[in-house]
Amino acid sequence: MKKLILGLVVMAGLWSCSEQEPDPYTGRQLEFELFKSSDYDFDGNLVVKELTDGNLELTLRMDGPTSNTDYSFPAHLHFGSYDQEDSPIAFILNPVSAKDLKSVTQLGQLSDGSRLTFEEMSQFDGHVKIHLANEGPDYKVILVAGNIGINPSAGFDAQKVAVCGKDF
Repeated sequence: MKKLILGLVVMAGLWSCSEQEPDPYTGRQLEFELFKSSDYDFDGNLVVKELTDGNLELTLRMDGPTSNTDYSFPAHLHFGSYDQEDSPIAFILNPVSAKDLKSVTQLGQLSDGSRLTFEEMSQFDGHVKIHLANEGPDYKVILVAGNIGINPSAGFDAQKVAVCGKDF
């Protein structure tokens, strides 16, 4: 019986020493608030995490009513402030699922050919918008929006949210 218990203890010890996957993040992150921008009851945030390989991971989260339908809301990273007309799309983010109101995107090359480092993201002149639909009249409905980087969102005014251009 003692040998059995000793054997189990040794096995448990060896199992606990197995390699764990390395953490893909550096521990540095930025967070930006996204504000209600329509009659729909959503707000949210954008969290930017630096990966150990230098890339950036962007996580969008909306707070509001979820749905059981398989639907998603298109999301874009734009150049300039949220109140700028026809601000070009810098990067198309993965759509936000209506089921869990979440989206994760690894940021790649922007539409102007540049790539953002963590330091550059904190100084980026841009904003994020999440739309009700990908096309048609509901494309003009912006569920949430907010400036990121150097553009402060203090004093956010939903009446000033400009409809996005689809240009890159």
